[in-house]
Amino acid sequence: MQSESALRLVWIYPDLLSTYGDQGNVLVLEQRARRRGIDVEIVHVRSADPVPESGDIYLIGGGEDRPQILGAERLRRDGGLQRAIARGAALLAVCAGYQIMGSSFGGDEGQPVAGIGLLDISSVRGQARAVGELVAEVDATLNVPTLTGFENHMGVTQLGPDVRPLSRTLVGIGNGDGTEGCHSGRIVGTYLHGPALARNPGLADLLLGWATGPLAPLDDGWFDRLREERLAAVLPR
Repeated sequence: MQSESALRLVWIYPDLLSTYGDQGNVLVLEQRARRRGIDVEIVHVRSADPVPESGDIYLIGGGEDRPQILGAERLRRDGGLQRAIARGAALLAVCAGYQIMGSSFGGDEGQPVAGIGLLDISSVRGQARAVGELVAEVDATLNVPTLTGFENHMGVTQLGPDVRPLSRTLVGIGNGDGTEGCHSGRIVGTYLHGPALARNPGLADLLLGWATGPLAPLDDGWFDRLREERLAAVLPR
């Protein structure tokens, strides 16, 4: 039975879009909420199921071309995620999931495939795969430390005027124009795997804060060690 006061995390299409440990993003949000005494309910929405509109934070991960196309088709037809975002829910969309949130993306043969239009972006297939560590400085308005993660994608993403870059790349490719990801309202799109929220607890707390309000600080010793290790491995000394 759902608690009326529980924070509801909705993991969209784990059967289609969950590569490179992206489900870890759900677990990080759950753990950081529970450490603050916040009750949490996790809802896994498989691709044959409707997307509930009553979630607080929605998450969608990466995947291969055919699952991405199928995921986009089902999200367009379902409409539940779009209605939840219109209601004020937060969303983290990673890699293939990030591209789906735009107006279009490149399919398995490079053909344009319609997205669901939650972000003012469009993506195409690039000439070379972007793969490796990624480090990026976050838009100062978000008050989140430098991002670290892993990217593996063929996408080149163009941002429209209704979104802002999530960050500027120091190492890696990201969107392909010196930026990485984007944000608009309570939506964050990114190419970062890792999973992204395990390597960037500040980004996790940004999403949690949007859903719950001001957060008590946590002792992030383990997260800090992971971040320092990955940053030291790729940034010039």
